[in-house]
Amino acid sequence: MDGEELTEQETALYDRQIRVWGAGAQRRLSKSHVLVSGIKGTVAEFCKNIVLAGVGSVTLLDDRFVTSEAFNANFLILPDENAYVGKTVAEVCCDSLKEFNPMVHVSVEKGDLSTLGVEFFNKFDVVIIGYSSRATKKAVNETCRKLTKRVAFYTVDCRGSCGEIFVDLQNYKYAKKNPDETVECELTFSSFEEAVSVPWKPIPRRTAKLYFATRVIELFEETEGRKPGECSVSDLPSVLKLKKELCEGNSVSENHIPDSLLERLVSSNSEFPPACAIIGGILGQEVIKAISGKGEPLKNFFYFDAEDGKGVIEDISKA
Repeated sequence: MDGEELTEQETALYDRQIRVWGAGAQRRLSKSHVLVSGIKGTVAEFCKNIVLAGVGSVTLLDDRFVTSEAFNANFLILPDENAYVGKTVAEVCCDSLKEFNPMVHVSVEKGDLSTLGVEFFNKFDVVIIGYSSRATKKAVNETCRKLTKRVAFYTVDCRGSCGEIFVDLQNYKYAKKNPDETVECELTFSSFEEAVSVPWKPIPRRTAKLYFATRVIELFEETEGRKPGECSVSDLPSVLKLKKELCEGNSVSENHIPDSLLERLVSSNSEFPPACAIIGGILGQEVIKAISGKGEPLKNFFYFDAEDGKGVIEDISKA
């Protein structure tokens, strides 16, 4: 991604950013290619951030047709359903993003994410999966890991005022600034499947409750054949039953996952815009770090809950 030098136009446009992270980091950003799938509020915030930062290209994949549901928290789609007849979410968001930074190539791909092969993903340096099933996250992550080059892989979900980011940078080297010197560091990441399959018993009790609650909701949606986020409060008894089974199977107390938290997650059919801005901002920051090689990345989960305003990083990896 180091490639050729920045153009005079790029240097002028990104002058303030170059002063922060240097010309080399900006050059790597401008040569990077990012795939984004599943564009709701949080992902829209992320897209805006990386387009303004000056990545080389952003490819959008979301074949849902625009309906009133798509307006929720997604500022890239103006609330006028009649204006978008026959258009997909990706197509409308593409038009909006182009206006933020004409120097970034924004395009649309169509298709089922889980069926796309190695050749497709090989075109990208970063892959972002938003609002997808557990099976799709696993499949895409494993495909990215089969590539001959390292692809930075992220998943992101926001339910109501709660959100989760997962990061897999495989074997990642980065520069860390200390008071006296800059040192080269290396981190090894687990795959999504490895990270969500860690037995609960050894995980410290202080770990974010959202980690466990999200696993319950994901499994419920998978076993019931639901789309991500397709839950309601009427599903709560079944979700609590599944929670009990999972806690018993992992030999942990049911107190690991508060019933009130699960109730909030199944009741939240829309995203809380301030939470979208925070989670989308964190995701954008992490992707910029991964591309530029500047700064310590989060490993490997990030959780945010607007109810207490806390953001928590959890390293949940295979032993």
